[in-house]
Amino acid sequence: MSTEHADATESGESSGANEMNGATEADGPQGTAGAGGQHGTGGAGAASDLDGEDLVLGYPTAPEPVIDGESIAAEPGAVTALVGPNGSGKSTLLKGLANQLAPEGGSVLLDGRDVHSMDTKALAKKLGLLSQESTSPDSITVEDLVYHGRYPHRGFFERTTAEDARAVERAIDLAGCGHLRDREVGSLSGGQKQLAWIAMVLAQDTDVLLLDEPTTFLDLHHQMEVMEIIEALRDESEVTVVVVLHDIEQAARLADRVVALKDGEIRARGPPEEVVTEDLLTDVFRVDAEVVDTDRGPRVTPLRARHEE
Repeated sequence: MSTEHADATESGESSGANEMNGATEADGPQGTAGAGGQHGTGGAGAASDLDGEDLVLGYPTAPEPVIDGESIAAEPGAVTALVGPNGSGKSTLLKGLANQLAPEGGSVLLDGRDVHSMDTKALAKKLGLLSQESTSPDSITVEDLVYHGRYPHRGFFERTTAEDARAVERAIDLAGCGHLRDREVGSLSGGQKQLAWIAMVLAQDTDVLLLDEPTTFLDLHHQMEVMEIIEALRDESEVTVVVVLHDIEQAARLADRVVALKDGEIRARGPPEEVVTEDLLTDVFRVDAEVVDTDRGPRVTPLRARHEE
């Protein structure tokens, strides 16, 4: 274990992993999430509740909020997929749930506690976010990157422990990137980098994991690898997962519940077979499509784009 493992998390304790600075520090998952131990994928306790109530979310440069008074409850220990067209508010809603975007109104409750009342490190032990903006120094190795995920579990000057090492090994194994552990991040393909970042969020061992479009821009092989990781979290742990997906059929196959957004409004929510319908695809995505129920979830065949009359 290199000395970088002991120092990697020191500056992240007050600001979240994606706000780390310095030559060996990563700018990535905001909170990051679980791969074993007492929580996360190794947890035996009850799954965590994550609820957004009457949320109003926007940006200083926008005249109107993106999300205006919507509520959402992530099913404990299950996968909830947020779907919708570009600009529908999916990522904004996820940022609000992750405490990365302060609501203008409403609240986000994690096991009944307002996340805005929690300090950064306490929240990072419970909730993790893999954002679309994850970056790190090119020279850092995959293994050292994954060790960044352990920062909430140590004091400022504490070195890595045996539990840190076990959590990192579990995360690397679950993400399937053991063959990359000694590679520099800058040498990896886009799909390989995504697996490394996922290993980092898994290493932090949280109860709730939020993923913002984790399969976007990946080839089919790496998309399937990411989907299999999420399925393993659902099937083998008590982690509550909320994931933003562009691919409606991926969402239908993967998720226990689907939430469909359009223009910042939740248009439908429920099990995939109830939400992913031809009428919804017309209303929300403006496409004509054929939807057939299968034992792997609804199968969607797009037919044509609908145009404004």
